[in-house]
Amino acid sequence: MKQNSIFEKVSARDPDPRVINTAVGVLKSGGLVAFPTTGLYGLGADALNPRAVERVFRIKRRDPDKPILVLIKDASVLKRIAMHVPASASRLMAAFWPGSLTIILEARSMLPDGLTGGTGKIGIRVPKHPVARVLVSAFNGPVTGTSANLSGREGCSSVADLAPDLVQHLDLVLDAGQLKGGVGSTVVDATTDTPVVVREGAISKERLFAVL
Repeated sequence: MKQNSIFEKVSARDPDPRVINTAVGVLKSGGLVAFPTTGLYGLGADALNPRAVERVFRIKRRDPDKPILVLIKDASVLKRIAMHVPASASRLMAAFWPGSLTIILEARSMLPDGLTGGTGKIGIRVPKHPVARVLVSAFNGPVTGTSANLSGREGCSSVADLAPDLVQHLDLVLDAGQLKGGVGSTVVDATTDTPVVVREGAISKERLFAVL
């Protein structure tokens, strides 16, 4: 295990500012943080730092052609990472953010290549879990939101289930206890005239179509 790997307990209801500030410092220095999202633990890095993003791919053993979504504090950050936001995407954001909806938009060219997987698109979500929300808000920039697991393996709802081969490369693990698990976010591609559901997850197609 890394000499400087740190496990920090964090309350899901009332995250300790000291712990959050420690995590923000790790992200700003190019480090990696495992943190709780609604159902599973995620792997966070500064999404605008190419080296940090490359580390995420390396330790997850992830195919470089597979893009990674990012988490943001709110829609005000979109202009930094997306070319434009169609009206249909805005309606979905208003209805389901923060929450389990990842919206794919056209990516700005300055984003690290690994995030887009060469597609020219970027998946974006505003997280609902209190720790994730506070962390992303305090960081004030996009954070990678991929699951904290080795590629091809199931996501982890407890830090005890994190793969040792992954943990040894982390700089910080925020332990919020057992998460609820379940399906991942619903993914919608809003880069076309009519949004396309790429993956149906926690939010059903029926709910999406009702809004659209």
